[in-house]
Amino acid sequence: MPPTTADSSVGPLERGLAVLRPLARAPRARLRPSELVALTGLARSPVDRIATTLVRLGYLREDDRELVLAPRLIELGLAYLHSSGIPEALGPLAEALADELDESVSLAVPDGDAVRFVVQSKRRRTLSVSFRVGDALPAERCAPGELFAADWDARQYAQWQARTQADPDDAGFPAVPSPRPRRARQPEAELRARAAEARENGWALDDQRIEPGLVAVAVPVHDQEGHVVCALSVVSHTSRHSAQGLRDFALDRMRNTAERMSRALTELRVRPPAQAPDRDHSLDAKRELGPEYLQSLARGLSVLAVLDRPAGMTLSAVAEATALPRATARRSLLTLQHLGYVAVDADGRRFTPLPRVLDLGYSPLSALSLAELAQPHLATLVREVHESASVAVLDGDDVRYIARVAAGRIMSVAITVGTRFPAHATSLGRVLLAGLPDERRARWLRDTHLKPFTDHTVTSADRLSAVLEQVAHDGFALVDQELEEGLRSIAVPLLGRDGQVIAAANVSLHAGRTSADEAHRTVLPALRAAAERIGADVALVFDLHPLPYA
Repeated sequence: MPPTTADSSVGPLERGLAVLRPLARAPRARLRPSELVALTGLARSPVDRIATTLVRLGYLREDDRELVLAPRLIELGLAYLHSSGIPEALGPLAEALADELDESVSLAVPDGDAVRFVVQSKRRRTLSVSFRVGDALPAERCAPGELFAADWDARQYAQWQARTQADPDDAGFPAVPSPRPRRARQPEAELRARAAEARENGWALDDQRIEPGLVAVAVPVHDQEGHVVCALSVVSHTSRHSAQGLRDFALDRMRNTAERMSRALTELRVRPPAQAPDRDHSLDAKRELGPEYLQSLARGLSVLAVLDRPAGMTLSAVAEATALPRATARRSLLTLQHLGYVAVDADGRRFTPLPRVLDLGYSPLSALSLAELAQPHLATLVREVHESASVAVLDGDDVRYIARVAAGRIMSVAITVGTRFPAHATSLGRVLLAGLPDERRARWLRDTHLKPFTDHTVTSADRLSAVLEQVAHDGFALVDQELEEGLRSIAVPLLGRDGQVIAAANVSLHAGRTSADEAHRTVLPALRAAAERIGADVALVFDLHPLPYA
């Protein structure tokens, strides 16, 4: 039998997940502890201990007496997405279809009586799809749901009936557009008939059931055994297509893409195992924080985070990957299975995460921009060095600020998000230019007018080229009063997953307060540490989709 909350070794894991769920659904993914007490029914003491543990793990952060989802939490959702293999194997085919049709394309998987998105390739329009990877919709209100319902048994229909009766307004689906008008309960016979028709046709149509104006057509994607693994959908607006018109426009190309996706599923490669930790690091936190740290919660979440293999993982593999005793790993796996986050194969040997894992914050976290990821780290840096810090990207001849935290000083640098400065005269710009490929950098130097701003400004292309070579070698740029007298700044690159420069972070200094030597000695190490933390968050959040800068 799976362990329950009566088992003190796994109860904290169950309660910890109960705290994460409402946080993931809250506006701006943040709540006060008192609000979590009301939403979970837990007493304040266990909520505080859970919060302490999750903050230590990097899954939450504290901000103005509120608890906020932190980017590292996304590793739980990534475990499911990597395990399914769908985004990596089928995502490029979905993107190609979106380009071909010039319409938004998605892939969704069944999640109980819901449909959960795992790939989104959106077209940028005034009227566009707002659903995100990880969002769930009621099966009866979208085209993929009819395809999945065709395979439901009596138990699944009973679960669906219980859910629609308990939640007629679909309040349990945050992605459903608001306001949610109360709907008449749909007869089971109607859903069964639509599902049977979808099975027979090989496609399903959504004519504004989820939102007025939104139309979609979906086709199934099968595995080698003929099971429906996911649904491929094309979504549009009635200003572009009627539902039937969208079907006529897209169906043949969708079927071709679905066939290619089915073949791609057979070629899924098993991800190489992660390097196992040499020890259980939750022991260190337990010694440091004592009873405020819930070791079983930390261990259970570490088990969930390592389940990222398409073929699933055995108990022995999980224990090895987490450096946990087999008995501890087993209790966590059985608890996660009992709660609907993990499944075990028919032989009872291999464990895989289920789509419900995406309910633990993947949607709001995957929507964060680079600026939003950088902001809390900049705030920490400013508290440490007592000077203003920023992040910027290269935009033509200029740098454009996308994030900034100002220090509380009487004399400060007047810069806001959106401010632009010439790249050649700023530390941010020099880091960004140094990160360009050689050909692009040479073209930029050739085509850009290097205007002088002070007597110190470098205006020779040859000299600036040499400076940029040095910046590339050193990994930082220090600019001393070249943009404005009295203004000194130091910058480092922000690196993407591929090691390429995606942005730059800097600290602005008043020349009268901080010497160049002091900036190098005291500010640079703190700045580099902040850049590494931002880079780690970027690597997680943009693991499976492109990077939006602002």
